[in-house]
Amino acid sequence: MLLTNFRNYTLLLVATIFISCNSLEKNDSKTANSSLSKYELIKEWPQLPKTFPFGHVSAVGIDTSQNVFILQRTGRVWGDSLPDSLISVNTIFLLDKETGKVLESWGANLFIMPHGLTVDEENNVWVTDVALNQVFKFDHSGVLLLKLGVAKIPGNDPLHFNLPTDVAIANDGSFYVSDGYRNSRIVKFSKEGKYLFEWGKKGTGPGDFNVPHGIALDSHGNVFVADRENNRIQEFDMNGKFLKEWKNNQAKVLYSLSIDKADHVYAVDDIYVKDSLPMGDDIIQLDPEFNLITRFGRSDMTGDTSALFHDIVVDRESNIYVANILGRKVEKFKPVSNRH
Repeated sequence: MLLTNFRNYTLLLVATIFISCNSLEKNDSKTANSSLSKYELIKEWPQLPKTFPFGHVSAVGIDTSQNVFILQRTGRVWGDSLPDSLISVNTIFLLDKETGKVLESWGANLFIMPHGLTVDEENNVWVTDVALNQVFKFDHSGVLLLKLGVAKIPGNDPLHFNLPTDVAIANDGSFYVSDGYRNSRIVKFSKEGKYLFEWGKKGTGPGDFNVPHGIALDSHGNVFVADRENNRIQEFDMNGKFLKEWKNNQAKVLYSLSIDKADHVYAVDDIYVKDSLPMGDDIIQLDPEFNLITRFGRSDMTGDTSALFHDIVVDRESNIYVANILGRKVEKFKPVSNRH
């Protein structure tokens, strides 16, 4: 009886959220058109061995061959405090874009609580670690090329980070770090890792942040930040000048974003009931002017209500990959033709 009541309660909450989301979407001031793009989950992807560690998958990235890197924590769970020891098994896996089979893996004894992963146009792999307070650059096979920050020592200056979350790399090799859970700033470095400048402070105004959680660049070099607790996307020029924002009206937090070759912006949000019961996520697609193209998942009741999409990336064929941290998996969504 208790289980039945809980299920009925959950269904009622989902229905309530669905109705609310539909109402909010109608009130969006910017909607590109009424013929929304369609995506479907590729259920047979990835094909992983039974021995795969299936830890919390916190990040996902695409290399130039369009194969998929995933970052997973192998038994580590971020609770009230952070652990202190290195993860002794591989944390980074490269998956075949078609089959999802493991092509290679590495990352043992490198990280304590890895958070973000980005692959640049030279196939270098960038990783942030919130426990080490560091940013790492590796080549495609895991050879360390660059390390910034002082291990386990937080700070708010050119030499230190405080729980950094993500990295975005410009065409000239310079890069931006979203820093992060404590510092609420974006820091820019030269290709060699020299501190250049920073912007941001904790707040809700333009250029302020409350957990800058994800970061990406468009084809013009403009900087897009998933301002998680402010539940919005902020856009800046390459020097940190605020340009515009998109405010999410359908959830409490906006976790991450990615930008495709046409400068469309993809983002993932998340909603909980009473801050404890997960109700699932939406995948959101916007055009360069922040007009809504599509939104699916929780809103149209096609998604898993127990999901938490922590990261998102889009490949050259507009396939969407999300790191489902609660589901301990990576998921692939393929675009399909609109059906009338």
